[in-house]
Amino acid sequence: MSKVLYVHAKGGPPLGHALTRVAARSAVHLLALSELPASVAADAAGLCVSVAAPGPEQWEDLVELIARRAREVGADAVVTFSEYAVVAVAEAARLLGLAGAGAAAALARDKRSMRDVWERHGVPQPRFRAVASLADLEAAAAELSFPLLLKAAWSAGSTAHQIIRSRSEVEPAWDRSRAVMAESAQLGYAELHVSGAGLDFIVEEIVTGCAEEWFDGSGWGDYVSVEGVVADGLFRPVCLSGRMPTVAPFTERAGITPAALGAGAQERVVELARRAVEALGLEDCGTHTEIKLGSDGRMWVIETAARFGGAMTVPQIEEVFGVDLVGMFTDQLLHRPVEWPAHTLRPDEAKGAAGSLVVLAVDGDGEPWVRRHVWDSRTVLRSAPLSAGSTLSVVTESSLSDGTTVPVYDPAGGANTMAALCLLSADDPQTVVHDFTSLVNALPLFLPTAACEEVTA
Repeated sequence: MSKVLYVHAKGGPPLGHALTRVAARSAVHLLALSELPASVAADAAGLCVSVAAPGPEQWEDLVELIARRAREVGADAVVTFSEYAVVAVAEAARLLGLAGAGAAAALARDKRSMRDVWERHGVPQPRFRAVASLADLEAAAAELSFPLLLKAAWSAGSTAHQIIRSRSEVEPAWDRSRAVMAESAQLGYAELHVSGAGLDFIVEEIVTGCAEEWFDGSGWGDYVSVEGVVADGLFRPVCLSGRMPTVAPFTERAGITPAALGAGAQERVVELARRAVEALGLEDCGTHTEIKLGSDGRMWVIETAARFGGAMTVPQIEEVFGVDLVGMFTDQLLHRPVEWPAHTLRPDEAKGAAGSLVVLAVDGDGEPWVRRHVWDSRTVLRSAPLSAGSTLSVVTESSLSDGTTVPVYDPAGGANTMAALCLLSADDPQTVVHDFTSLVNALPLFLPTAACEEVTA
């Protein structure tokens, strides 16, 4: 039987989902660079031939650590679904002569290099500058047009995003973003392979989106993501996922599969994603490409990744389209025949719709809750206002334990301040948007109030 070394770190699809599907295709040896979620640890022991959890003191040469472990277990493939381990795993696979994202993996992680490549290929994107110091940021602010968005070059989940509206906000934004990246590293949400990655940033002009011209229904955000894979160097788009509007500055609240775009609009979006992905020169990897939708058909590529979408994107695709991305990609790395979808799957080919909601302590308008509340999954499942035919579940491994006080939302912290992740299944995408909108408004009404009610902005 084939052997796969599965490198686990923070982020990506839930470990419980991905691990079971890799284990169905091969013998799995787990290399845990992050602590296993309590709800998955016991199952992992049963699914895996071995579980190794080296401490950070052994990560000085992470590529060699991964390669050495792969040799020890005789791995035929090395896989990760974590944004933070993508580069290290790609480099280890190259060292071992195994299939992987290839030498271009870092281009799909470092937003500075990514944007440089797209600029050379004429891929439409917001105007930007790479910044590594306050002086760089001040110079960029003098060249670009406000408002600006400061991003960490190696971050994920909207961590350390800061909107800069004037010259007076440049220095506070720089200080805050650097502090958040340091805090995120302590939580395990940081690039694992590149030393000093938390000090690299880009700043870009904020382009104006227009969801109303792309979607028939209300409540949609002004960007979508193209979910796909690069197999043997060929980009294969699978489907599109939509969003609800982000929470300021740009923290994702909910993702919906499929995105309810018309056929013509979907084709144009996919073609732009193809240009962006192919420009990077990837070999074998999942892809997740975010595209901003503007008025009069305008589009801009925000970023792409050499891995599948995080949160519940992968389980959602499997639920509504019957496509097991993790299992198929495992076969791809093992050089087995794989029949990827012959075309980008459309909403009319989906069986219903599914969405994932990140629970943040803000209302539908993005305003902080007036009181502190305690997370209680049973209350949520019992009291959630759902449409007929809709079902809701809580993703335990991605949620706080019941009885934990919901964190105050920190705009700079992004998804780091989430309380829980919920999965909704419904008859169609618009119903998912409707039900999530109702749930967001209802959460502070029925969640228990915390003993300490003070909310600090």
